[in-house]
Amino acid sequence: MIYRFDRFELDTDRYELRSGGAAVSLEPQVFALLSYLVSNPERMVSREELIENVWDGRVVSDSAISSRIKKARKALGDDGKSQRFIHTVHGQGFRFTGKVAAETSHAPDSVAQPRSATSAESRPRIVVLPFVNLSGDPQHEYFSDAITQDLITNLSKHRWLSVVARNSAFAYKDRPIRMAQLVEELGVSYVVEGSVRRAGNRIRATAELVDAVSGQHIWSDRYDRELEDVFAVQDEITAKIAARLEPEIGASERQKISRRSNPDLHAWDCFHLGISHFFRFSAQDNLEAQRLLQKSRQLDPTFGEAHAWWAYAVILGMVYWDTDPSSELLDAALEATQQALQIDDQNAVFYALKARVQLARCEYQSALMENSIAIELNPTLAAAHCGLADSLAYEGRYDEAIQCFKDALELSPNDPQRWAFLTYGALAHIFKRDFTSAIDWSNRASEVPNCQFWTTAHKAVALAYLGQQELAEAQVGQLLREQPQFSRAFARKKLFYLKDEEQLNMYLDGLKLAGVPESS
Repeated sequence: MIYRFDRFELDTDRYELRSGGAAVSLEPQVFALLSYLVSNPERMVSREELIENVWDGRVVSDSAISSRIKKARKALGDDGKSQRFIHTVHGQGFRFTGKVAAETSHAPDSVAQPRSATSAESRPRIVVLPFVNLSGDPQHEYFSDAITQDLITNLSKHRWLSVVARNSAFAYKDRPIRMAQLVEELGVSYVVEGSVRRAGNRIRATAELVDAVSGQHIWSDRYDRELEDVFAVQDEITAKIAARLEPEIGASERQKISRRSNPDLHAWDCFHLGISHFFRFSAQDNLEAQRLLQKSRQLDPTFGEAHAWWAYAVILGMVYWDTDPSSELLDAALEATQQALQIDDQNAVFYALKARVQLARCEYQSALMENSIAIELNPTLAAAHCGLADSLAYEGRYDEAIQCFKDALELSPNDPQRWAFLTYGALAHIFKRDFTSAIDWSNRASEVPNCQFWTTAHKAVALAYLGQQELAEAQVGQLLREQPQFSRAFARKKLFYLKDEEQLNMYLDGLKLAGVPESS
């Protein structure tokens, strides 16, 4: 459709707002908000309705809505005082007051926008059903309801997920529900359900994740706690459940897309196929991940996840595999994360991945700041805690770094990058000269599938510094089988992100002590 009002044209087919024929720059979410208001002229649209239709039912703060309204008004030359086009109905919502004429767009197919990766049809939709109170005491109902509410809030902070709003989810409280009914009525892909039982001063909470379409059970766990501080226990349980659910849903989505035989891939498909290769952690898979994520970026330039994860794939390619570090590529990676944040400046993952690029650029203070913002936006994002730990370690703040690594591991014990949390932690222990702990962390990392050669290198360095030469040399032999190109020159090139010469030289000296050759 094309909606005309005053001197403006809003073209939903081209995804464009024009003023006097000239395109007006708008963030995708602001465009979606404005489109919804313009397509419902003179009608009061409640905040709840906006959340359901613009944010796909995710939990959104009033300040976030107000921020987008302000940007929409600015694009129209409007403001909160004059309210020429967008009128605020105090305590209720908003009404578009401009005189609107609508007509069907006849734009040719060749210029139509690709399917948006941010649409509800693409993103997996999750409903958290009200947790059941099994305590036998109705007075404890508040706790099971609070667990449900906080879990909805925490999951909504993972912005690639579409989470059904609280009011819609609680409509199913105390009702016998079939999965097919939830699929039909809410359009959900996944269902989270659980229970809470209180006995004396102990709480037991259970949670499970179910594929709503197939009925397949994906994940479940149980949490037993002493109820000393009810709010602390509530926060801890909901944070742990949310942190466990997000990677499980991600893995399920990747499996579904990998099984498809349809070669006509959309941006969302390319993204998840790229992430699937990314998490296999091999040189060939990393290059394929870069290719697919780049294709996803091209198919849908408004897809922030594709920009941010392409940048991270490039950085890991530099550190581990066949992507040569260069200032040009580092600049391109930083620009990609900035593009992602222009699309969604409330996405914790985008800040965490931007911080990864900044670490590679030796911009440690900036990385500290970006990771801190990511954790503030989503305290359950384990990768941000790991990134913060790395930033602290490279700044020489080892005790703080190690605690952050522990936080990441506790939050997401089944994270696909768990081996990396442990390996980076081992390096922090090496810099701290706690070589015994470095060996322990390396051993734990080596037990995780897809663990990489740097884990073996760290263990060899720690053993060498402890004077266990025979064991160190055995690790070097294993290291060269895992990465035949490994040498001190190779390590020096791949450790480009260390700006502290003392840290770098200490590590290279440890490799020399262990018997790693200067060149391959």
